[in-house]
Amino acid sequence: MKGLKGIGLLFLGLIIIASGCAKPVAKCTDPEDNPQHHYARGMDLLEQKKIDEAQTKFERALYCDDRYGPANAGLAIVNAEKAKNKKDAGYRQADVNNALEQLKNARKNIKGAEEEFAYHIASIRVLTAIKTKNWLDDNEKGAERHFKDAMALQVNEQKLLYYEGREAAPYFMGLAYLEAREFQKARDKFQETLGMKREGKWNEKADRAWKKVDRIVRAMGGITLGDIGKAIAVKESVNRGDMAALLVDEIKIDKLFAGRIPIKAEIDKLKADFVPADVVNHHFKDEALTMMKWGVRGLEPVYDPTTRAFLFKPDIGLTRKEFALILEDVLIKLTGDQKIATAYFGQERSPFPDVRPSDAWYNAALNATTRGIMEPELSGEFRPNDLVDGAEAILAIRVLRQRMNIY
Repeated sequence: MKGLKGIGLLFLGLIIIASGCAKPVAKCTDPEDNPQHHYARGMDLLEQKKIDEAQTKFERALYCDDRYGPANAGLAIVNAEKAKNKKDAGYRQADVNNALEQLKNARKNIKGAEEEFAYHIASIRVLTAIKTKNWLDDNEKGAERHFKDAMALQVNEQKLLYYEGREAAPYFMGLAYLEAREFQKARDKFQETLGMKREGKWNEKADRAWKKVDRIVRAMGGITLGDIGKAIAVKESVNRGDMAALLVDEIKIDKLFAGRIPIKAEIDKLKADFVPADVVNHHFKDEALTMMKWGVRGLEPVYDPTTRAFLFKPDIGLTRKEFALILEDVLIKLTGDQKIATAYFGQERSPFPDVRPSDAWYNAALNATTRGIMEPELSGEFRPNDLVDGAEAILAIRVLRQRMNIY
């Protein structure tokens, strides 16, 4: 009996030894079911703003190999993007913590220079999204340090599964500077991207970004913008609330208009006739009411048939024809010259192929363009119904300040 028991124990021991020496069973066996494929696909989905689908791909990559660092880096970006869109502080912090934890895992699981490069770029992207304390600085946890570390690596670009080239580093650093409103540095980094390779994955994106930032830098020449102005400068389209804020913050319109009224008692009586329902809780409420207080044409409340009320509509995009009306009215109020309002009435021919002399905004369009505050296209078109972008708005503010000696 004892002999049989001994044989059984010996047999059990051999099984344990054999199982210890055996190779682990692969979880993912299909040719395309591998961590590298899922990681690359997840990064493509991130680029398409398909955050949840990207997360699924990175999680599958980690299922196939739980120590595949790039997948951790991908999940860090996913959580950072989720945090960026969360308004609730608690939920946002949870996503921030998850993003930072995944970055730690990515760093711990690095295998080779190419995976380290992906980790550093992911760190730049995460920091740009969540903006921890001193996130941009050249410190151990700052985006600038990660950029330098990425550029110092000797990588085989053919093994960079998604980024494909070292020029990805200055491109994403350029986006970081753009997000931080460091426009000159952003322009330099996009230029660096273009200079590293004549053709590459990031060239077209960098070229578009460079043109955008270069326009902002030129628009800002000679003026210093406040935080509101910098935030508006990067916008693809400016809305009515933005424009009200820009006029208050950058032109100091309340102070300037008040300076045209000699009697203080009359100034004190001025106020908006009412508070439109759609600005009661808006972050630019005061700026909207300032426009109403001074009756700035182009930024008046408009009747809304759905609510049967006059609304300011702060989040509605501002068209170029509306912008021209605003600029004209500001000029009239600042100069006191009422003739500006009718300077081009009666003309039979328009210099713009898309604006007729009978259009309500014709006079304003000519006032804005002849003074160099707004620019028509090379074709001569004014584009009255196109939305005003941030750089155009800043450029107009710059010229207006110069014309009126506003500093």
